[in-house]
Amino acid sequence: MARFIAMLLLVLASLAHAGEAQPVAADPVLEARVSKLAQELRCLVCQNQTLEDSHAPLAIDLKNQVRDMLASGRSESEVVEYLVARYGDFVLYRPPLKATTMLLWIGPLLLLAISLFALLHHIRRGADAPAGDRAIDAEAARRADALLGLAPGKDSP
Repeated sequence: MARFIAMLLLVLASLAHAGEAQPVAADPVLEARVSKLAQELRCLVCQNQTLEDSHAPLAIDLKNQVRDMLASGRSESEVVEYLVARYGDFVLYRPPLKATTMLLWIGPLLLLAISLFALLHHIRRGADAPAGDRAIDAEAARRADALLGLAPGKDSP
């Protein structure tokens, strides 16, 4: 009976785990604007997450700042300009194409081209190797057969 009560308490304790409540604006229109803008901004401490998806303390603070700025009457573009001025283009989930972000946009294609070139070079180098380099000579085959205890001309024991 004591085991049953202990297991019941453990199950109830695991169900009692609660997360931190997310702040919600009294105005649902404002909250929708905050949510839309948070989907376009990157969390500064997470790996490839938007402010909307992140639960990091810094992301929550930034989202609260966005909410406060929008509530004070700033437009979405003014909020984005403020955050870009403060944190740089990295805060944007889709940074604009310009000289400083060119590597972000062209880098994956450049890496793919280099990988394909290396693969083709490796394949061609293997095809150009002479047959003698890949084949075993007769003397090496005779020594291998002797080590394995095979009679000459036999393939298996």
